[in-house]
Amino acid sequence: MNQSVPSSSRLPLIRNWIVGILLIVLFGWSLSAMKFEGIQEYGAQVMASIWEGFTHPDWDYVYLPEGEDLLRGLLETLIISILGTFISAFLCIPFAFWASSNMSRFQAVSGSGKFVLTVIRVFPEIIMAILFIVAVGPGAFAGVLALGVHSIGMLAKLYSETIEAVDNGPREALISSGASKLQVLRFAVLPQVIPQFISYALYRFEINIRSATVLGLVGAGGIGVPLLFALSSRNWSRVGIILLGVVILVTIIDLISGWLRRRII
Repeated sequence: MNQSVPSSSRLPLIRNWIVGILLIVLFGWSLSAMKFEGIQEYGAQVMASIWEGFTHPDWDYVYLPEGEDLLRGLLETLIISILGTFISAFLCIPFAFWASSNMSRFQAVSGSGKFVLTVIRVFPEIIMAILFIVAVGPGAFAGVLALGVHSIGMLAKLYSETIEAVDNGPREALISSGASKLQVLRFAVLPQVIPQFISYALYRFEINIRSATVLGLVGAGGIGVPLLFALSSRNWSRVGIILLGVVILVTIIDLISGWLRRRII
């Protein structure tokens, strides 16, 4: 005897079909807003030139005794990333405690902290770099400030989530024994969150290495400046060696950072 499927069991299936149809409609609507006018007349020739430059990089640019070269640009990019991460890793700690819901009795306090962090994260690094270039002038200092300020919003959010996930047992024990807020913070909270803080800072450093390359395209120092000049002059062989250097630098940093994070956590 056939038994009808309960209507309640059909709800997930109907919901999945509705979500799928909405996604298809959204995808179709997005495609309709794009205007594709075909490949340009010299597109294939340009792509061939780019490929030729990437496969035959300018090795002479790796080191130039008389001026700027690849090694100096990568070193400046690395310094910008280190300083930007170092600044944000410390400055974001007060914001993280401000945005943590378990560090305040009033929801409005942590809510205001989360709102401030959201506002900081709204502006991408490149927008921050343009603003700081106007304020302090072009160069590596603007890049450091851009990475530092933007990373505050990202790191503080991760830090606050770590603080909210701490074990409240040691904290409540110290409070019941009459410990002050600073003592509770020192002996109950910080020992639990510092390893995760360091891990998040290392992860953010990996991201900042990539971001520092892009910031140079707007004049905020680093390897992005010569990359912009090479792109403007269509010097594809120099573009190839610069991108190869960035790949090597990022790979080395990822390996070192991953090893350190595994040792910490």
